Amino acid sequence: MTDTTNARINGIVKGSPIVLFMKGSPLFPQCGFSSRAVAILNHLGAEFDSVDVLQDPEVRQGIKEYSDWPTIPQLYVGGEFVGGSDIMMEMYESGELAELVKGQSAAS
Repeated sequence: MTDTTNARINGIVKGSPIVLFMKGSPLFPQCGFSSRAVAILNHLGAEFDSVDVLQDPEVRQGIKEYSDWPTIPQLYVGGEFVGGSDIMMEMYESGELAELVKGQSAAS
């Protein structure tokens, strides 16, 4: 990953309280995992920014290196990597994700 791509990704992650790197957009997810991630965030009433990795091959590859996580979607809350859709689902079911998201909404 180039330094420019890394800096761009870092700016996106740090510049938004909640950001989801996904395939497609929240209105038109392009994979089931991205669709599930959006559904979880919407159910929690979270306001979040999204990045469509299909629009930018550098970001698509770069985000995997940035987080050292091989799959997309990837959720960041408060500048920290949370996980992909399976982790989001586990955290949603335990109530942990709602707390994390609520804390970020209050902070912003």
